[in-house]
Amino acid sequence: MHLLMIFLTLVIAWRIRLIPLNTSDNWEQRWQRSLFLFLFPPLLLIMTALAIIFMGAEGQMLGWHSSWIGYLISLSLITIPTWLLLKLGFQAWRCCQQIKTYPQHYINSHINSHINSQTVYLLELDLPYIAQIGFWQPKLVISQGLLQLLDSMQLEAALAHEQAHLEKRDTFWFFWLGWLRSFTLWLPQTENLWQELLLIREIRADLKATQKVDPLVLAESLLTVAQAALAPNTPCFGTPLFSPSPSDRLTQRIDAMINSQKQPQSSFPWYWVWVFLLLIPWGTIPLHS
Repeated sequence: MHLLMIFLTLVIAWRIRLIPLNTSDNWEQRWQRSLFLFLFPPLLLIMTALAIIFMGAEGQMLGWHSSWIGYLISLSLITIPTWLLLKLGFQAWRCCQQIKTYPQHYINSHINSHINSQTVYLLELDLPYIAQIGFWQPKLVISQGLLQLLDSMQLEAALAHEQAHLEKRDTFWFFWLGWLRSFTLWLPQTENLWQELLLIREIRADLKATQKVDPLVLAESLLTVAQAALAPNTPCFGTPLFSPSPSDRLTQRIDAMINSQKQPQSSFPWYWVWVFLLLIPWGTIPLHS
């Protein structure tokens, strides 16, 4: 019976991931849809595996005998993600410790009163780079190349973008999303959904930043950084202003800013009713004896 539960869960997860993305929707709808398609399949697998482990390897369910095979598969579905979580967590912690060794630099925002003056960590790198790196309270890292490349107005636009990431706690939430991605690469559309979520995350930060700065200046900053050089590779808990991606992604970001499109919001409470569906595997526990 446990094998049947795992098989049905895999079929459901695979089928949900085959639902196509609809890029004609607005950013709000794209965010909600992509988040559901990305989250639900791996969480359903985890919940099913936990329910089977809780029931144990022996016993019966609806007249079907349990087996060690289903139990061991469920155990692997928990062990592998747990190991990946510890690995990513250690990498993130080590990166944060390394950032603390960088020299600090004070940036005084004297042009725009809506942008806070702040202390940043200076990265001795000629490539232009700026990102929030960390967890709930990330550190702002700026490269020497970015300070030399952007003028004062462009720099403050970049700072406004990174402040938007900080307010939304993007580094924290995308650490967990990155963890789910790490052990579901075998599911359909994992990478496409991940890139879609990254794009909408950046558009959300862009649009929030344009409430404080001129959208044309922010778009100019983005283009300047994109044309200067590719950003260095960063862990999934970083939020660089620009990262290597298809050119149409950059175009979509700029179009969203210039056209003042509606900012994608966090999921509404009613949208999360599907979370209750994740409890269905636990509803089978009373059937086990």
